[in-house]
Amino acid sequence: MNTTSIVVHPTPEVLAEAVAARLATRIADAQAVRGQAGVVLTGGRIAAKFHAALCESPLRQAVDWSAVDFWWGDERFLPDGHPDRNETQARESLLSRLPVDPDRIHPMPTSDGIGGDDPETAAAMYTQRLAESARGDAALPRFDVVMLGVGEDAHVASVFPGQPAVYEERAVVGVRGAPKPPPKRITLTYPAINSGDEVWLIASGSSKADAVALAMSGAGPKQAPAAGVGGVSHTRWLLDRAAAAALPQRFHSLRR
Repeated sequence: MNTTSIVVHPTPEVLAEAVAARLATRIADAQAVRGQAGVVLTGGRIAAKFHAALCESPLRQAVDWSAVDFWWGDERFLPDGHPDRNETQARESLLSRLPVDPDRIHPMPTSDGIGGDDPETAAAMYTQRLAESARGDAALPRFDVVMLGVGEDAHVASVFPGQPAVYEERAVVGVRGAPKPPPKRITLTYPAINSGDEVWLIASGSSKADAVALAMSGAGPKQAPAAGVGGVSHTRWLLDRAAAAALPQRFHSLRR
């Protein structure tokens, strides 16, 4: 049964530290059961902050980083090493600072890779990679945690309001004409995101307050993609005080 919780922290810095500690604990718990874990990473400013906090947290010692698979929820379809790619950010701020297994890092394809400059081809390649890492007849590997930022328009990953991706049944799709640059992207869609055991929606700052409130106040997933995601067992909204400022009073009982 899926449950939902909201945790509100006083500042972006405390939020980042709390996300880092929670992630290390969740990975360690998964490894205690299965010996490994799968995490879907997000990008953006808040990601850089919790990456830094995780690398400095003593809880990182509780994780066998060589037994963690790292995936991405979306990617800007740009050349390898481009500073705007989520992969580039994660490698610099997180993966290069931890004893990870390079074979368990699964970046989305680049625009200068073997698939060429076509996001749909790249999406099909990532779909195949996901399937190859799955067990049995499953189309997707086990995601213990899917981490998502929340955009000012309530988008998650590169699933934007009203765009074709909100209607998709395929796990991964190419995006053209994204309303924020760059226009070409690759993204997991609802079926893949919602296969995660836990889905975390992370938002910081007053510019996200209306989007958070919209997503939690009955908006449809086509209008507010953040409203269309949820984990198999748990959905966590991890916010700072500014991002939570517009939440209606009825949600206060969920805060913990």
